[in-house]
Order: sequence, then structure tokens, then C-alpha cells
Amino acid sequence: MIITRSWLQEFIDLSDVSNEKLYETFNGIGLEVDSLNEIKIAEKVVVGKILAVEKHPDADKLNVCQIDVGSGIRQIVCGAANVVDAEYVAVATIGAVLPGNFEIKHAKLRGVESEGMVCASSELGLPETGKGIMILDESIGELEVGRELGSYEKVADTIIELELTANRGDCLSVYGVARDLCAALEREMKPFEYKKDEKMKLGIAREASLQIQGEIDADLHYKLATLNSIDTPLLIALRLATVGLELKGKLDSFLAYATHATGVILRAYDSNVFRSNGNKVLLSASTKQRGLVEIHSHDRVCSIVGVYQNDCCIAKDDTKEVLLEASYINPDLLVEAVSLNALKTDELYYKTSRGANPDLVFGLEMLGYLMETYADISSFEGSLTVNADRENISIIVDVQRISSIIGMNVELGRIVTILKKLGFKISKIDDNAVAAVVPHFRHDMKHIQDIAEEIVRMIGINNIQAKPLIFAEKPRLNDVTSKYEAKKVFRNRAVGVGFYENVSYVFSDKALLRRYGFTVTQDDLELENSIAEELNTLRSTLLINLLIAVKRNVSYTKKSIPIFEIGAVFGTKREQSEVISFIFSGQSEGENVRNAGKPDMIDFSDFTQKVGAVIGAFTLEPCTYENGLIHPYQSANILVEGRVCGFISKLHPSVQESFGIPVTFIAELDFDALLPTHRSARPISNYQGVYKDLSLVIDKSLGYHEVAKVLGALKLPMLKDSYPIDIYEDEILGDKKSLTIRFFIQAMDKTLEDEDIASVMDTVISTLKREYGAQLR
Repeated sequence: MIITRSWLQEFIDLSDVSNEKLYETFNGIGLEVDSLNEIKIAEKVVVGKILAVEKHPDADKLNVCQIDVGSGIRQIVCGAANVVDAEYVAVATIGAVLPGNFEIKHAKLRGVESEGMVCASSELGLPETGKGIMILDESIGELEVGRELGSYEKVADTIIELELTANRGDCLSVYGVARDLCAALEREMKPFEYKKDEKMKLGIAREASLQIQGEIDADLHYKLATLNSIDTPLLIALRLATVGLELKGKLDSFLAYATHATGVILRAYDSNVFRSNGNKVLLSASTKQRGLVEIHSHDRVCSIVGVYQNDCCIAKDDTKEVLLEASYINPDLLVEAVSLNALKTDELYYKTSRGANPDLVFGLEMLGYLMETYADISSFEGSLTVNADRENISIIVDVQRISSIIGMNVELGRIVTILKKLGFKISKIDDNAVAAVVPHFRHDMKHIQDIAEEIVRMIGINNIQAKPLIFAEKPRLNDVTSKYEAKKVFRNRAVGVGFYENVSYVFSDKALLRRYGFTVTQDDLELENSIAEELNTLRSTLLINLLIAVKRNVSYTKKSIPIFEIGAVFGTKREQSEVISFIFSGQSEGENVRNAGKPDMIDFSDFTQKVGAVIGAFTLEPCTYENGLIHPYQSANILVEGRVCGFISKLHPSVQESFGIPVTFIAELDFDALLPTHRSARPISNYQGVYKDLSLVIDKSLGYHEVAKVLGALKLPMLKDSYPIDIYEDEILGDKKSLTIRFFIQAMDKTLEDEDIASVMDTVISTLKREYGAQLR
């Protein structure tokens, strides 16, 4: 955003504010100054009045001018064609040193004496205002022959370029910047007074009407005027060149100037486009969809409010009757609608999409003042208007909350003063709080934190005393924090037993998921724009991504690859859950002296122990999961607290070969099933317990998990634990096998006697004999 000091001066008194102070203030309130350049016009460049112009006797493109420069009349040869149209010009007299160290001296051009130079704007270090010399007029101030041009503040101005964040659309105008500056400098805005010209015509309703179709999302104001003649004054041309606006004509320069000054979006239409057979201007506004308002003429779309205007409807410099439009539309609605419909936009869309000034009357009055001052125009009385039905956001501002967010005590009166100067409406709630009504030009303000940011900007971040960090919000424990803590615990355990954590995208390869029997998202819920060809669907397992990570590590010559990941997986309807997955591939440990440099490959027992060290106690039973990664003979369900929550398996040999990786074991569990639950405390016995081993001969097909179910159902208070320690098979046993189980027996109230131990073991033996025909070995 580019502004000038003299332009700001029209809205705020800066007579006692230095450029250094302006620089500091802008940076202090978050309007970072990218550059600040003071234009200095060379000495001896003065206002000159052309008294006579004659053709050079020996050059067709040169003119000989007699110019009054205050100290006398000078003869100056000039090559600019527009000098014949000029009365007042900028003259560099003898001795003036222009930019580029160009000194003006007495000269003779094609035999004619010349005592100075009539200057173009660029020759004085000013922006280019057009071809030829710079023609002066009283838009820059009262012209006094012989007065140095550098004394005119509107010419020898200060150009300030500000870097604005995306949410500060309210400062995309000189008026918006002045409003922030007034709040920071604690002074009032200068009132803008517009007195209507006496050439006002009859009411606009006699000549024009506006039809509304449906609910309109925009505010619209229209004025109708007859334009007899128009010319761009120097001030407008100079300032627009300074801010870098390219103009399509003289009328466009007035529209662009008023828009940049006020922030109100202004357009001009040729009224003949809307003339009906009855010779009346008829225009209609309708909502195409939420956020898009179309302006029609005879079933033709002339413009979309805030987006673009068709060229055939734009008023030109020779248009005799113009329809002036001021508009405002909520930028949040507009941007979404334009993006969804991929609409073309023009140069004004940038302002509307960031947030324009909704004070349409102010914009039209500024435009009316400029055109009545510098053009021959007569307007019809009144205007055609549409006002959208929208609500203001109201934020409760509690002084204690604001003070805690900022980190220093701020009086309520100071908060109210700042907010009022920034355009908020305030209503009192009690002695410590007010309700702040957010103006439409600050559509980015949603929460009290946004209000606190505004207070900080105006107080100045450097004026807030540094303090130690204190959390204003009270600590809260809930399911989310509990789950987060549990994840930390599992991660630490996994790293502790040698696993490395893997982090992958929540996307996977649909082809791989289908190949190995995993579910994929329904077609109507699939990704429309995948980030990569091989990441084209939401993952339903972590194992595919982990196997790809293993393959990548193998290519890096890694020989032992233990990795895990905790993350989200998705069902066919995008239902989300979390799992924890483990993969161990290759050698069970690194090469060292203990294993003579030849470590064993990972096996089912080692992998199970490592997983158990992470997730805690669990039991196994025959695998019921079905997918292409599971080994048919080395796999099992994992049970935690008696509930099946995942599986553990050796990787299927065909998958191992397909990925080109060594022996690999995998496990994947429902993470929620592992979360700690509330458990009542159990008493601990003070008496010594004993371990007893029992060897039984049972059917070879009988798994220990079946035996464990029977033992778990026994109601024996002294039997605290049991687990297998040996399984032996031999031809002598035939279709039988030997199973050795270790029991831990302990009493809560006494030292065990032989009869107690025998009673427990007899009950165990008799139960296993009855259930499975077990025999003592």
C-alpha cells in the first residue's frame, strides 16, 4: 500500500509530526514501512507563467517561449508539444542542478538563446505523469510566479510504502491508514464536508430505476450525472502515478483516485447501456449464488459486484451521461464464490477480496467533490440504493481478560478510546466490561484475542513490560490429554526397546491396499486431488507405508530395521480410528563380539517380547484376521484384557519377496484398546509364595490358549498366576505332546502349608483331566 504524507494530511493533522515519528508509529502499530522517500525538488526550480509561444525559426519541433519566472522574463527553447497548451509550468532556471547532477546553464539551441528549461515531472525526480512537460494548476496550491516548486507540499511530498498483512484490507486506502494513525497518535480525524453543487438536476427517480431480484448480498449506491467535460488535474495525475495505478482515461483517474483515498469501490457505467424503449435507465440486481451479485441490463450481465465489469458497459471520457456505482460485499462470501466458479477478475477485485470500505456515501461524496471541482458535471438529486441485511459481530471485551492476554493492566477507558478511534461501536455492560460491535470493514475480527491484538498495536509492543511467561488458561485433564500422554508413554517404551518411530502421510497406494486385501475408501468419498500418484487414497492400515519404509532402508544397506508408527487409519466411509503398528525386519541385533559378527535373524519369540515390552501384558490365540500380509502358520490374535485388539504375524513369504526385504515380522493393534483404564487397587500379600511346575500330556492339536481359558475360570484364591514354560513333542508320544506349566501359589493370610499347595494342584489336575483328558507325565 502506497500513500503520501500530504494525502494523509487531508484526513489527519500531521503538522507537528516528523517523518521519523511517522516511521516509528507505523512500524509500532503493525503497518510495517517498506520504504519512506522524501521528494526534494532542486533549488531554482520555480513556477513560471508562459506569456508567449512561437515556433523556432530553424526547427519544426522546437518552440521559443517567453516565460515570467518572477525575477524577470526569460526566453526558453522547449521541445515538448504540449507547451502550447500550458500557462503555468515548472522552470529550472540558470544554476539549478536536476537529478543526475544535470546543471542548467545558458545555452543556444539551433541559433536561439535559451535561459533555462521547462521541465517534465520525471526530470524533477517525480513520477511520470504523461508525455511532455508538467503543466501546473492550482490543485497543488495557489500558483505564485517565481515561487520555488519545492515549497509546495503536495509536490515535494513524502512517499510511504507500507507492507500489509492479508487481514488488513481496511488499510488499503489513505483514509483507512489515517484512521489507524489517529488512534496511535491520539488525535481526531479531519471531517470531510461535501457541499452539493447548485447545478444539481431533478430527482434520479425520474430518469432511472433499480429492480431487485431475490436476496442481495451486496450494498449498492447509484448516482446519475451528465458529464460535459473532464480533465485530470496535476494533483490527481501525480498522486496516482506515485501509487503506481495505470489509468484508462480521465474519468478512470477520478474513480481510481477516490477509491484509493476512501477505500470505497467505485465504477462508472455508460447509462445508455441501461436505456429502455421508454428512454429510462433500467438496471436490475440479482444474486446468481451466495456471494455473487450480477448487475443486468436487458438480460445482459454488465458486471458482477466486486469481481469485474464488462468493457462494453464502462463509461469513457466522451460518455455524456454516466451511472456511478459504489459497492460493498462481504469478502469472505466473495472469495469463496469466485474460487468455486473460477471467475475472471479485474484490478478492483484485489480490494474487494481483502475488504473494502462499506461507507458508500463517503466514497460517492468524495468522487462528487473531485468531479465538481475539476470537471463540468451536473448530477441528478438522490440515489438508487440497495442495502444487504447483515448483522454486526459483537465481542464482549472484559478488561481483566484483555489485561491477562496482553500481560499488563490496561484501563477500560483506554480500551474504549482505542476501539472507538478504530471504528468500533461500544456499549457498556458493567464497570469491567463492554460490548464492542465490529465494523464491517474489519471482517477479520472474530474473537477477544483479535481485540487484544488491536490494543497491543496501539499501545505499542515496545511499551509492554517484559514478564515471565504465565499460562492464563487453567490446566485441564480430559480424554484428549490422557490419550496424548498415553502416546508419549508408548513412544518412549518403543524407543527404549530399540524401535525407531516412522511418520508417514495419511495417504497410501490404493492398488497396494487392494492387492493385499485391505479395505479402500468408497469411490464417491475418494480424494479428488492426490498429492502424488502413489498416495491416491486414505490409508486403512499403517503396514503398507511401513513396508515401503523398510524397503527404502534395505536399499540404504540397513541390516536391522525395527520401526513403529502411531497414526490414523480410515474405513470405507472415511470413519477414522487410530492404530499402533510394528515391523521388525532383518537381524535381531547389531553385529558385535557377543554374536561373533553373525547375529540371528528376528524370530517370532523375540518380536513378541519386544512388542510386549511396549504395549504390556497380552495373550495370543489363533489368528482370525484375513489379509495378504499375514503368514498362514506363524500368526496370532493379540488379546488385551481378554479382548481381541490386533494381530501379530510373520510377513507372508510372497510379500517379503515382492518388497525385496529379509525376514520380517509385523503387528498392528487398535490403539484405543491399549489405553489405560481405571483399575481398583489390590492387596499385596505379606506371605511368601511358591512356584510349582506341572508337566501334562495332552492332545497335540490342543493349544495353550484353550488350557489358559480353563485355568482362568478356576476360582482358586491362592492361585495367582500360571504360564507355559516348555512344550515337548516326540514320536514316542504319538499324537500327544508334553506341556509344562508353572504355577505361582500364595495365600493372603498365612504361610502356605503342604496341604494348601496340594489342594490347589489337585484341583488343577482334576480339572484338566476332566476337560481335556490330560495325564501326568
